[in-house]
Amino acid sequence: IYYGSYLNKETWNIGVILLLTLMATAFVGYVLPWGQMSFWGATVITNLFSAIPYIGQTLVEWAWGGFSVDNPTLTRFFALHFLLPFVIVGLTLVHLTFLHDTGSNNPTGVPSDCDKIPFHPYYTVKDILGFALMISLLVSLALFSPNLLGDPENFTPANPLVTPPHIKPEWYFL
Repeated sequence: IYYGSYLNKETWNIGVILLLTLMATAFVGYVLPWGQMSFWGATVITNLFSAIPYIGQTLVEWAWGGFSVDNPTLTRFFALHFLLPFVIVGLTLVHLTFLHDTGSNNPTGVPSDCDKIPFHPYYTVKDILGFALMISLLVSLALFSPNLLGDPENFTPANPLVTPPHIKPEWYFL
């Protein structure tokens, strides 16, 4: 916002939609373990849609697949968790297309055509190395310590009759 990137409306809007889609993917993935925290997280977040005038309650019941968070909700969230990454890839391509057309924001004022080096092989190798390092870290974390970042309360099976004493958002939503 400081550099005025929002002035390129198409690029900015697609970027915001991309961010919201990423957050939606993270949220529906968080519900999938079907523990106490994920059940109550799904209940709280989906109930926020009931604040929309006229269609809110209908929208909530449609998302739930009934009158409360239950197995149809879990099935719908699983389908969304599978499909939304494909939407993210498409939005990323559209975002990069708009970014290629408008160009990136240049807050320094230095002409963008001076002191350039070719993207390939210099940045390609750098990006592939960073990607490989990040993927290896994530794969090793997922394979050797999958429950390291999970909330202990989420290991308790979902029970709609017992509310956890400390409901808080996950660290990646803060």
